[in-house]
Amino acid sequence: MSGEAESGKAQLAFDGRTVDLPVLTDHIGQRAVDIRNLRKDAGLTAFDPGFANTVSCRSGVSYVDGEAGRLVYRGYAIEDLADNCTFIEVAYLLLHDRLPTRPQLEQFSVLMNRHSMIHEDMITFFAKYPEHAHPMAVLSAMVVSLSSFYPELEESESEELDITATRLLSKLRTIAAFSYKKSIGEPFVYPSYKLSYCANFLNMMFSSPVRDYPMDPMLVRAMNQLLILHADHDQNCSTSTVRLVGSARVNLYACIAAGICALWGPLHGGANQEVIEMLELIHKQGGNVDGVIEKAKDRKDPFRLSGFGHRIYKTYDPRAKIAKRICQEVLGKLGVSDPLLDIAMRLEEKALADPFFVERKLYPNVDFYTGITYRAIGFPTDMYTVLFALGRLPGWISQWQEMVRDPEQKIWRPRQLYTGQNNLPFVPIDKR
Repeated sequence: MSGEAESGKAQLAFDGRTVDLPVLTDHIGQRAVDIRNLRKDAGLTAFDPGFANTVSCRSGVSYVDGEAGRLVYRGYAIEDLADNCTFIEVAYLLLHDRLPTRPQLEQFSVLMNRHSMIHEDMITFFAKYPEHAHPMAVLSAMVVSLSSFYPELEESESEELDITATRLLSKLRTIAAFSYKKSIGEPFVYPSYKLSYCANFLNMMFSSPVRDYPMDPMLVRAMNQLLILHADHDQNCSTSTVRLVGSARVNLYACIAAGICALWGPLHGGANQEVIEMLELIHKQGGNVDGVIEKAKDRKDPFRLSGFGHRIYKTYDPRAKIAKRICQEVLGKLGVSDPLLDIAMRLEEKALADPFFVERKLYPNVDFYTGITYRAIGFPTDMYTVLFALGRLPGWISQWQEMVRDPEQKIWRPRQLYTGQNNLPFVPIDKR
């Protein structure tokens, strides 16, 4: 079922000709001009750098309403899911298009534990990385390596979706924790069947043979909520990358590894690390928030406030509201007085009262408060983007499955406007 209906025609007038283009309307009233036959019918292509006005696919996984500040997963508001679900419930929802019953969730959790370990031969890979290798580099490389140890996933259409998803969801969590332990020179902590998904991850990260990790239910809940906030977000850079690579029909592991690499960028998943580094710099320079605001407003100054503004949201990011609340709850529970939180809240207050930011619709986004929370829990800065990848994984898998099952999907092959030279005479090498 395509999910939209033709609701009229748009007319394109060019060179004395008029071409009718179908207008499609989806379930929530968004309209799109269907230009699939534009080149054939009009001899034209569409120029749209960054694809801000281009619909690349149909999807029922998530929807972002940037003007209203809404985010829904499979029809459910992000606020309801973050307040009432675990991350594993939301992963099930994205993968199956429905929230699980209790027996379904229990079975999904059993599979999650069963597939949480990685092949022992892969342990040797960690030893070969340099001591200070970035965890995102390790994560992407290890995910690609999984295809050698579990090649049956290359034929995932014939494999049970739950097994496919739980293998990746569980193993990515284990790889992420192992990469951290490698970076600090501590032995790996293996997953435990006694612990839930997020509790397991925290234990693998922070316990050791000489120190148990005191499991705080509030921190486990906070981790669940933070991962839920990142689970999917329309056709963003990394999700589009997963679909683009998947359109060539490569295996799922390669698609996820490509998504991880795309997420690594500071304009995408790396933004939460950028926010913390900005706040630390402001703190070191005396915490002058007013000066920072003026610096950000100076068009001649390249400085920009990290964590403000969003490509889609033209109002307050709904995820940022939840992330701010989580941050305050975690720091309050831990008794942490973090000067970075004070700076962040003063920055937000000043920016939201300044016409410069309000007129440009530059509101805090999800990255603005998540880093402070991760910092309070104990995660090092270079792990923040890894946590983003862990949260986004069920969305990537769901989008990949949707793309594979779409009979209209073809290999992605954008066109270009050529700016190079043309018809140059060839000169033999002896005469150049």
